[in-house]
Amino acid sequence: MRPHLLLVSLLALAVSFVRPIAAATSGDEALWLEDVEGKRALDWVGHQDSLTVKALADRPGFDEMQKRFLAVLDDRSRIPVVAKEGEWYYNFWRDAQHPRGLSRRTTLAEYRKDSPAWESVLDVDSLAAAEKENWYYGGIDVLPPDYTRCLVQLSRGGGDATVVREFDLTTRTFVQDGFTLPESKSTVSWIDRDRVYVAEAFDSTTMTTSGYARVVKEWRRGQKLEDATLVYEGRTSDVGVGAFHDHTPGFERDFVLRDVTFYSNELFLRRDGRLVKIEKPDDANARAWRDWLLIQLRTPWTAGGRTWPAGALLAAKFDDFVAGKRELQMVFEPGERTSLESYSPARSAVLLTELDNVRGRVEIARPVNGVWTREPVRGLPALGTVTANAVDERDSDAYWLTYTDFLTPSTLSLAEVGGGAPEPLKHSPSFFDSRRDTVTQHEAVSKDGTRVPYFEVAPRTLTLDGRNPTLLEGYGGFEVSMQPYYSGLVGRGWLEAGGVYVLANIRGGGEFGPKWHEAALKANRPRAYEDFIAVAEDLVKRRVTSPAHLACRGGSNGGLLVGNMYTRRPDLFGAVICESPLLDMKRYTKLLAGASWMGEYGDPDDPKQWAFIRTFSPYENVRPDAKYPPILITSSTRDDRVHPGHARRMTLKLEQQGHSVLYYEDVEGGHGGAANNRERAFMEALGYTFAWERVGGR
Repeated sequence: MRPHLLLVSLLALAVSFVRPIAAATSGDEALWLEDVEGKRALDWVGHQDSLTVKALADRPGFDEMQKRFLAVLDDRSRIPVVAKEGEWYYNFWRDAQHPRGLSRRTTLAEYRKDSPAWESVLDVDSLAAAEKENWYYGGIDVLPPDYTRCLVQLSRGGGDATVVREFDLTTRTFVQDGFTLPESKSTVSWIDRDRVYVAEAFDSTTMTTSGYARVVKEWRRGQKLEDATLVYEGRTSDVGVGAFHDHTPGFERDFVLRDVTFYSNELFLRRDGRLVKIEKPDDANARAWRDWLLIQLRTPWTAGGRTWPAGALLAAKFDDFVAGKRELQMVFEPGERTSLESYSPARSAVLLTELDNVRGRVEIARPVNGVWTREPVRGLPALGTVTANAVDERDSDAYWLTYTDFLTPSTLSLAEVGGGAPEPLKHSPSFFDSRRDTVTQHEAVSKDGTRVPYFEVAPRTLTLDGRNPTLLEGYGGFEVSMQPYYSGLVGRGWLEAGGVYVLANIRGGGEFGPKWHEAALKANRPRAYEDFIAVAEDLVKRRVTSPAHLACRGGSNGGLLVGNMYTRRPDLFGAVICESPLLDMKRYTKLLAGASWMGEYGDPDDPKQWAFIRTFSPYENVRPDAKYPPILITSSTRDDRVHPGHARRMTLKLEQQGHSVLYYEDVEGGHGGAANNRERAFMEALGYTFAWERVGGR
């Protein structure tokens, strides 16, 4: 794991163990459904699954749709995404022959070929069979500079909790008596061949209330973990803590990261056994890059004699900044409709992936004689998603450039900072005939006058008669940007049949930087829902569709979004697809990783905050006397991030109130809802079948 990815992985993890919640904490008689693997709950799940299979999977055409979806997911000509580790390029691959996955590697010379020769590293299917364990792949962390050892993460059933085992990449066998960790949400990263950092999340003594690691140790080979050197202890109220070593030659450093909340953190330099705090704003993210410190702001910051805007990326000389100097430079300056989506340092430059009115562009920023300059990467398409990522920031100026849009399969190119035109290496196959469709960008006006963009994919011959089957998707949370993407599943499941697909860029996301996200935090959460409603109403106003022909779909936080569409504007939609959702906002902080999301939604145990949270808690707001559209709710038994109790209890409540609801729960798959391609194809076919049968008729 690269050091700058640690924050992302910490925030992505959830509590270690799925556990029942005592019914005594609430008067809700449905709390028995939170006993994830209890017999009564699983019997109920089995019954619900059988009803949904009968209603959807037994329909004519379902098997063919599932088969066509699986062909997309298993297609062997799709782009194998690689990560460079030394001279090898590693890829994790799933197909019909490797449903659990295969970790493999090749050389760059081979990767350039249409059919590279791959060397198998770890066959998860074979391992699972040999050890009689339900293993799924969780990732690897390779140790530089010799790249002969790695830490392998293995998940039982596809959840976030993993077992960690040391692996020899030369012999391709597990290291006997090597570094190992039992199943948990702990994180581990290399310092050197004989030392690792372990952020412990094993039990209540080492976890925060959010379920993440609270204790960091330096663990030496051959040492008992309980005897490892204590590096840092966070507070139980923190989201989590971690540590990592920067392996960049000549710039080796050690850091400790404390995530105070989801959107604030403290970064410490570990030097000579003591911690030196990096004095940045708590809500800013920072990382070292060679002799520089890069700081990405979430709110304005006054330092060095001026005020720097929210969304800016700043640079300062690392040692000078630690010593107290505040000589800062602007690497990226945001605009009213422009933002920094991400950045990726190479050896001598930083690659900036930017959004201009939700249209991707790339610039290369680099210090020349100590002064930062920027230049655009030219020749990129105007309407689509483009990203640039360094191949290996420690010793290369090469970078991967990817481009995609709704109708154009992804292209992967290899480029060089300061070099010529990017070299196209790989092209994803086409899975549907896109010549009949066109992509347009529109704007809706939300309740408070805010302009909300959205993308529309529709037939070129679209008749504006209000009768077009339309699928509207969105997310609206956690500063996640929704950008154009090519999907063979959307194409085969919706567009080929003549449907219209719409992606909304509502507040709560990161499309226009931190301010777009913060506009829908906590008490302002309804702004995201008003934006989504505005897009739906604009589609009706433009006569693209009508409520009887409009379906909405969302997962996780997007499941909360469409859950609010269900309760707030049932008259506006003909069908709702709600996947791996948060729905009970009174109890969300008590379920798995929920406590870590209070920075997004608020604290329901605070009466003043519950007053506004209650307004966007679908579980609280469904009524037996209301007329709701049909809804399909899906989840996974192994989802150890968003508790399946949200989906289960909402389904039962809707049933008891007499509403039309279908529920399906996959027994594996984690938060993604499916652990392998076959399961995903089935789940996707359920959703598209449900939507088309309810809103597809003309």
